[in-house]
Amino acid sequence: MFRCQRLSGDTVPWGHEEGVGLKVLVAGGGGREHSLAIALVASPTVAEVHLCPGNAGTSLIATNHDISADDVDAVISLAEQLNVDLVVVGPEAPLVNGLADILRQRGIACFGPDADNAMLEGSKLRAKQAMSNNDVPTAEYQILRSDSDIDSALDAYSNHPWVVKRDVLAGGKGVVVTTDRHEAREAILAAIESDGEVLLEAFLSGEEASMLVMMDESAFVCLPASQDHKRLGDGDSGPNTGGMGAYAPAPVFTDEVRRKTIERIVKPMHEDLRNSENPYRGVLYVGLMIDSESDPYVVEFNVRFGDPECQITLPLIETDLAQHLFAAAQGRLAEEEVRFLDSHCLTVVLAAEGYPGTVVKGRRISGIGLRSQDGEHSSASWINHAGTAFVDGELVSTGGRVLSATGMAPSLREACEAAYHLIAKIELEGSQHRSDIGYRAL
Repeated sequence: MFRCQRLSGDTVPWGHEEGVGLKVLVAGGGGREHSLAIALVASPTVAEVHLCPGNAGTSLIATNHDISADDVDAVISLAEQLNVDLVVVGPEAPLVNGLADILRQRGIACFGPDADNAMLEGSKLRAKQAMSNNDVPTAEYQILRSDSDIDSALDAYSNHPWVVKRDVLAGGKGVVVTTDRHEAREAILAAIESDGEVLLEAFLSGEEASMLVMMDESAFVCLPASQDHKRLGDGDSGPNTGGMGAYAPAPVFTDEVRRKTIERIVKPMHEDLRNSENPYRGVLYVGLMIDSESDPYVVEFNVRFGDPECQITLPLIETDLAQHLFAAAQGRLAEEEVRFLDSHCLTVVLAAEGYPGTVVKGRRISGIGLRSQDGEHSSASWINHAGTAFVDGELVSTGGRVLSATGMAPSLREACEAAYHLIAKIELEGSQHRSDIGYRAL
């Protein structure tokens, strides 16, 4: 189980015994990577945790290196220099660019799929083809190119909002969902001009949820399902973002939905991926739409832990995450027994002024304690840093999503209260956060 230490009156799940163990390098520097670092540092089987580049939060518990996760050559050199046992890749771009392939060629275990399998996120069309080949339920779609009849395609899906998806890595911003025909048409034309083609999908109605599935050729493990909030404002208003908060387990993900998801989606995808030329070793993010009949449909696949979903699923793992990731990276996940806590987790994202557009950076953040002391409580709360750094000893914002306040408790309502109690203490000029994370369940 996670052992807790108090951080300025609030608890945070980290702390481990000194001793010989795994050396782990985490590639990335957001809230997801801080969450991974917290869990890895908590492992009694881990001796050292390094991050590239990391953030202010990770610098307090591990060793940061000023190297971009997207610089594949530099990450490989760092892994060899540090003589690490395991590399855990946070973002998708380095995976698409072959980071895992080269690490494995150099004899370094990597939790993250090879470049070919990473195209499940790198190409929406590739993902759709994989779903079709494995009879995985998803939305109908058309591929549009410069010679396509765009108006005819828009007419075919005119009874609902139009869903336009770019067929490239777009940092979570490659999807337009709109009821405005002109906006849909402009999005299609812009995507065709920049990418050569674009996907127009039928709209799926229902409730969204997501499941993170750790897998290798030997087995798969489904983590507790979560639900995140993509819109900037309360009541799911405003523009889409990378995620303004999330919670797990998600009540909409009933036992029936779970059974259908595993049978119709996870098992066929795992069977396909385990038998590919390079078996899938990493986590498959399954983004779902659950309709009124409790039938799940795949909205998207990602090839890495979601953000902020990672922040509220990893703390629910009772057993040793480091050993699970290491086993999957070596193709022996079937040897692991993965257990989960009977708890709830909720995180609220604090974003900078201007997000998700042009953000104001470099502002001072206060209200976060930096000194820790022992303490144990039934409800825990902690900060997951994302766009933060220390400049001349002061904590400042460096990105759009700056940090998130995360609560864990026996009930979702208590976890929600713990998270909001913590975020209320934080001061950042111009910052914004939603006040209704978890409202669908609460």
